[in-house]
Amino acid sequence: MAEAKDRKIPAPAVNVETQAFWDATVQGKLMIKKCTACGEPHFYPRNLCPFCFSDKTEWVEASGNATIYTYSVMRRAPVPYAIAYVTLAEGPTIMTNIVDCDLDAIKIGQAVRLVFRPSEGGPPVPMFAPV
Repeated sequence: MAEAKDRKIPAPAVNVETQAFWDATVQGKLMIKKCTACGEPHFYPRNLCPFCFSDKTEWVEASGNATIYTYSVMRRAPVPYAIAYVTLAEGPTIMTNIVDCDLDAIKIGQAVRLVFRPSEGGPPVPMFAPV
């Protein structure tokens, strides 16, 4: 049976709006946007705040601490994996993978921490592992 280390991660699509996000992953940082007009943090990276539509947003580094909001284990894939939504300590919920664990032991509400996995020819991809 294939192991998680054998799973290939496709290179993410990088564009002008997300370039700073992906550049930060190379440095081991997870960046989110925060609106300076209304104060709300948000993810995915975009220039307009999804709460108040202001263009007054700035990059801030996330702590890397999160909890699992929901997940699904993909067992029919060549290499089984867990896809999940995790809620960052800063507030936004992001889609990611849960790695470095027994897929049968994942639980909603479980604390996870940020890790990065290399992609095929692109920047590292943020994922999460149990604490």
